[in-house]
Amino acid sequence: MKKTLTVLALLAALPAGMAFADDDCTVPLANWQPRAAVERLAQDNGWTLRRIKIDDGCYEVKGRDATGREIKAKIDPATLRVIKLKYKNDDRDDDDDDKDKDRARRDRKDAVNPAAPSTAPRNPLFGNGAPPTVLVK
Repeated sequence: MKKTLTVLALLAALPAGMAFADDDCTVPLANWQPRAAVERLAQDNGWTLRRIKIDDGCYEVKGRDATGREIKAKIDPATLRVIKLKYKNDDRDDDDDDKDKDRARRDRKDAVNPAAPSTAPRNPLFGNGAPPTVLVK
């Protein structure tokens, strides 16, 4: 009985493991299109490529689309079909934008202003504006 349940559990998990390998390419090298064809595909789509590499048997390109957004695309080497297309920072929500704006505002505030006077701030501890003297006994 335990053996049967173990075999059934393994068989049930097998299709889930195969689903992770869907975006791999298994095209023989003889059927691959040249890199120049990938460059033409990118040009036709309005992409500016920064890198073309081979990953999991597929072409992987990185660059920018026609609107300037960063992209990462996985391309079938035989058919030049785009298997997967990701936009960088596409999963960001509005809260992150607010954090970025706050960070930029804080950075501007913390920046040194060269036109600001270099005198010490008024403080009751330094009544005459002179730095304190220290006496070590």
